[in-house]
Amino acid sequence: MSKLTLTPNFGREADAFYAELIAAQVGLSDDAAADWLARLTLILCNHIGDREVLREAFALARKPQ
Repeated sequence: MSKLTLTPNFGREADAFYAELIAAQVGLSDDAAADWLARLTLILCNHIGDREVLREAFALARKPQ
């Protein structure tokens, strides 16, 4: 059984979230944006803290969409 939430979870705020995600990277070079995204990923992984959920997310992220 999956512990990972895969259904849309932002409700009516999905577009606003996406805009904030993009705005947070404005002005960064490609390398700086990649570094920022790596730091954000580690921060959020630490916040989640559930290695089973994280392993599931890692596997899902590797699958072609």
